[in-house]
This record gives sequence, structure tokens and C-alpha cells, in this order.
Amino acid sequence: MAGNIDRAGRPLSPHLQIYRWQWTMALSILHRATGVALVVGTLLLVWWLTAAAYGEESYAAARGFIGSILGRILLFGWTLAFFYHLCNGVRHLCWDAGKGFELKAAHRSAILVLLATAGLTIVTWIAAYAVMGRL
Repeated sequence: MAGNIDRAGRPLSPHLQIYRWQWTMALSILHRATGVALVVGTLLLVWWLTAAAYGEESYAAARGFIGSILGRILLFGWTLAFFYHLCNGVRHLCWDAGKGFELKAAHRSAILVLLATAGLTIVTWIAAYAVMGRL
């Protein structure tokens, strides 16, 4: 403990080099990152809607970008971020109700969040392609 004290005798805050990576830590960081990704993805959505309001030429340009490989990767990432943020938000709501704090329950809910995220994203993209008639 003596190595964790500053010159004034106060304890130093632990940092990432001291903490051992855990599911809850990784998912918390990922939750914040997906929040930022949702903002960026929403800008893409706003561009698409604005282009639709500006006329055919603007809409065709936006649709062309969104339909490109890069655009689809961004949309897939946005969908993934959306469902992760949603599922992990539900997990946090359960924690706010005082449920799931035990170590095993927290680990199980972390795995469940990841599986639900993957499943919902895949089902959404399959449904989207089925509706567009590309399957």
C-alpha cells in the first residue's frame, strides 16, 4: 500500500494498469463508445433525410453513398451500436432496480447482452434484405 501514496500522504487513484480487465469494465467502455457511434450514425441519417428534402439529385447522391460498401459498413456498425446500446441499457435498468449485481449474474448478463446484440443485428439485416427482395 505504501507505493500507492503520494507525497502528501493521500492514496493515489487506481488506473487501468492496476485493474484487471473484466466483462463489466469492457462493456461499460463499449457502452460509451457505442453512444458516440450512435451520434455519428445519426448524422448519416440526417444527411439522408436532408438530401431527400433537397430533391432527386441530392437524394441520389446520398442513396449512392449509403448503398456503397462503405455506406453499408457504416449502417451495419450503426445497427450494431444501436442494439448493443439498447441491450446494455436494459441491463443497466435492471441494475438500477437492484438486480443482477452478483458476480455470476453480472457475467451472465454481459454474455446475454453480447448474444442479444448479435442476434438482433443479424435478424434486422436479414429482414431488411428480405423486404428489399435481395435474398
